[in-house]
Amino acid sequence: MRLLAIACTLSASLLAQQLPNTLTKEEKKLGWTLLFDGKSMKGWTKAGADAWAVEDGCLKSLANPKIREDLLSSGTFGDFVLTFEWKVAPGANSGVKYKIQDSALIDAAQLPNPKMPFEQQVAYELEHHSARLDKVKTGSGAQVYPVAFEYQVIDNQRHPDALHSPLSRAASLYRMAAATKDATKPVGEFNQGKIVVRGKHVEHWLNGVKVVDTDLDTAEVRKHIEERWAAGHPVRELLEKMPKQITPIALQHHNDVAWFRNIKIHRLAPPN
Repeated sequence: MRLLAIACTLSASLLAQQLPNTLTKEEKKLGWTLLFDGKSMKGWTKAGADAWAVEDGCLKSLANPKIREDLLSSGTFGDFVLTFEWKVAPGANSGVKYKIQDSALIDAAQLPNPKMPFEQQVAYELEHHSARLDKVKTGSGAQVYPVAFEYQVIDNQRHPDALHSPLSRAASLYRMAAATKDATKPVGEFNQGKIVVRGKHVEHWLNGVKVVDTDLDTAEVRKHIEERWAAGHPVRELLEKMPKQITPIALQHHNDVAWFRNIKIHRLAPPN
């Protein structure tokens, strides 16, 4: 009888655990939306078949695709709470982007000067949009670059960006506001991420710890934007003026392997 009681308790415990990529009754009642069903790309815009795959209940970025292309949600969002789970391969880099203002295909081979710095490449294509997908050659390193704010997803212990600057560590507002704590789990384990957006105010959470709490127009954020993007650069203009407030969510493709699952969003009513 005791063994039976233990077995029943274990069964009840297992049943109580939420299955990945599902909503609880309470989440449904509160109006949460599941952005990934765990088995298909439904709800996401089409990207190259060699760039993204569905594997073991995850959206997985694949290394070395013909074109690096972020995966964008079909839906658009203004103020929201987004929760998700993520993990990366050793040494890998990725991210979750929001408030996407514009995008451009960057292919050095199609530029007037293939050796111009990356920031100049982005400026040229945002102004001209001259690069064409059908002209991209395998191995060119071409990418679709979105102008957006980013929740950094990265291996803090191995990736050079994370080792070089706190602004590039996991859950930071990438290159704009550093995470206050390294709350990551060991590489290979899933981390719980959360992004809260209310107007220009954002919070980044990592494994239950709030590590970023800032406004997108603070002096600190603007300082870091202006350190990278020169005066008059279209990216600086877009990030500082933010003309688009309702945009898709994007999972970043950084030419590395990363996994995302349990992606859920709750729309927030705009402030009075």
